[in-house]
Amino acid sequence: MTYNMSSLKNHMSLPVAVGVILVGLPYSIALAVQWLYGWPDEPGYKKYIEALKPRRIYCLAKAALESVKYLQYGKLYSQSAGWYKNKENRRHCEKGIVFGRRGNRLDLYHAPNVDGSVDAAVPLVVFVYGGAWGSGERSTYCLLARHMTEELNAVVICPDYSTYPKGNVLGMVQDIADCLVWAQESASKFNFDKDNVVLIGHSAGAHLCALTTLFLVDEREELFIEACKQRNVTKAIRGVIGLSGVYNIMDHYEHEQKRAVEYVSTMHKAMNGAKNFPYYSPTHSLKQLSQDKLSRVPPFTLLHGTGDAVVPVESSVRLSELFTSLSITVSLYLLPGVNHIEIVTDLMAPDRRYYQLVYSCIKLEHRKLLGPH
Repeated sequence: MTYNMSSLKNHMSLPVAVGVILVGLPYSIALAVQWLYGWPDEPGYKKYIEALKPRRIYCLAKAALESVKYLQYGKLYSQSAGWYKNKENRRHCEKGIVFGRRGNRLDLYHAPNVDGSVDAAVPLVVFVYGGAWGSGERSTYCLLARHMTEELNAVVICPDYSTYPKGNVLGMVQDIADCLVWAQESASKFNFDKDNVVLIGHSAGAHLCALTTLFLVDEREELFIEACKQRNVTKAIRGVIGLSGVYNIMDHYEHEQKRAVEYVSTMHKAMNGAKNFPYYSPTHSLKQLSQDKLSRVPPFTLLHGTGDAVVPVESSVRLSELFTSLSITVSLYLLPGVNHIEIVTDLMAPDRRYYQLVYSCIKLEHRKLLGPH
């Protein structure tokens, strides 16, 4: 009898273990994610019914487990934090400069003094970080900005902006526009060329670079910036370089739905709902511009990794095709195997796997953008 009971327990333990792995773990992970970041947008108890659907549970659990691999970048971010706090690095940058209507702050990284001369003003790069419109801070990208000054021989500015829930996408665009106005007014003080500005953004930051540029070209009243200032800023932007950007919000929302992350994502909240998706899509804004305004759109360079599961490579491909159809200068680089995070983190250290690959593309295009007007 004892033997039979022991055998029965052993036979039962395997199904229980399988059940925990295949059912208990995914449900626990997915429910925790939804508890922290948001339930489905359904009325009453229906949101829980939607939240418990097997497809949503397993897709969310998969997305959560995939994000664990980002822990491998912990050492790199720790190095960035150490560099930023090191007082000896003050000679490389000016920290916490206040700009704009909301009192946001930016860090300015000085260009390297290659030939011992400080007479000539150097170009300006404005780097806008990503973070799904709901996270991110400028200090994280100090090593990237420092290496970018050396690789591009430029002053690099990294501004903070009003991420959700502090602000919505319009507020973020206003913040980036304010940063560009600040650059026009502060160029002589920091010895950079206010008429040679290139925007570089990653992910949501690439979206904001593109959208801000197009709003400025269109002289949108909702920017609450004088039209003459908008025109001056537009003329100063020599080009936009987007790294793994989101350019069609409707398409990206469909991608989020396939991954079952649309309700835990910050995107639709930052856009103030699906009704605003077209308005905040660079692809839509382009189609609304007159021929005269289209002629003022600066050249774009789009870089995207083929290993990107967060923002599909089609995002950049389709925008490139639209630019081409509208006779706007565009360069498209599809980087084999590069994922959504590597395309930006690997710009933080020369020993990173894709540092040379990504910078070779950026440097080539940066030189082309700064060519003769």
